[in-house]
Amino acid sequence: MDFAFLFIDWLGKPLWMWLAFISIVIALLVFDLGILHRDNREIEVRESLALSSMYIGLGLAFGVWVWWQLGPESGMNYLTGFVVEKTLALDNVFVIALIFSFFAVPRKYQHRVLFWGILGVIVLRAIMIGLGTTLVSQFSWVLYIFAAFLVITGIKMLWIGDKEPEIGNNPLINFMRRRFNVTDEHHGQDFFVKKPHPATGKLVWFMTPLFMALVMVEIADVIFAVDSVPAIFAITTDPFIVYTSNIFAILGLRALYFALAAMIHRFKYLKPALAIVLIFIGSKIFIADLLGLEKFPAALSLGVTFAIIASGVIWSLIKTRGSQEAHSNGG
Repeated sequence: MDFAFLFIDWLGKPLWMWLAFISIVIALLVFDLGILHRDNREIEVRESLALSSMYIGLGLAFGVWVWWQLGPESGMNYLTGFVVEKTLALDNVFVIALIFSFFAVPRKYQHRVLFWGILGVIVLRAIMIGLGTTLVSQFSWVLYIFAAFLVITGIKMLWIGDKEPEIGNNPLINFMRRRFNVTDEHHGQDFFVKKPHPATGKLVWFMTPLFMALVMVEIADVIFAVDSVPAIFAITTDPFIVYTSNIFAILGLRALYFALAAMIHRFKYLKPALAIVLIFIGSKIFIADLLGLEKFPAALSLGVTFAIIASGVIWSLIKTRGSQEAHSNGG
């Protein structure tokens, strides 16, 4: 059998590398849904942390493989993208928690929403990264627009601070309630349910709050992708590194959510740290030009990014230690 097709170049890398990555992702999704969470149930914090550790370990292991296969610069770019995307995912957890709270989604069905949300993310990120790759390859100046956007976004995040998004006034929710049949009560794990229409009495399909929560989770990811996709392109323009670091960081979001949702208040200073990271990543392109460098050193980029995020996490845990004790004692 001729396996020469596996070495065909696709988006700058041999086809076998893309197939290996896709196979790992499919295997993880089947393992997650088909074995670990075949039945709807609540995920405890201990299980959440164990699964999160597994996903983070796999993501880092893939980064080591990238380092070995493609060289130190590609490896460091992957790890930088993975760290940035993982941190953005932590910020996304806060919004998802608000969405689940607004729609009163029972804990045992939250994993179902997150699983289907992740499938949507994989497709949406592929489309957005594909468009980004095409733009950057055709118009190199687009990178400067991405960079300026990141700097502006970071400054805006610092300015807004901890202001919560208003889920209830979201125009998409109001549109769905005006244009479609929507039921206010949950119907188990169903996204849609057939009920008599209150005006005609005929059986028609209704959206459940679980489906509306799924739609809002997908929209939230699109909004976060507007930050994360330019961020990774400011780190590297290699489509393989861009996509794999994004997806590996996002894959563990479902598992991580259940641990972080219970202790999100402990990460008070993570958002300012993330804002500074976006400003730094956006500034790198302009700094490299000013210094006459072809590109900003990957090792320095990884070191600075990790130091900023680690400082934000550590400072948050120190400053909120008293609130955790009060939370544990007072309930």
